[in-house]
Amino acid sequence: MNYPQYRKYKNDLSYFKVVSAERFIEWKKQPSSWEEIKFEAKILPDRVFISDMLADNSKYWDVITELEYVDFLEKKK
Repeated sequence: MNYPQYRKYKNDLSYFKVVSAERFIEWKKQPSSWEEIKFEAKILPDRVFISDMLADNSKYWDVITELEYVDFLEKKK
């Protein structure tokens, strides 16, 4: 798989930039702003979470393009 990969929750409350099989950056909607969370998988359940995020048949995440991710970053300011 080529990285980075981009995902978002179907409810648009979190956007993800998956930079490797063990790391991602999440932008999570808070009541009055967006919070950036840098995540590194250190245990198997965390790696499974990232693997599930990258699965083509996910019912929780939508695949988005880099352009859509960058557009989101611009709009959230």
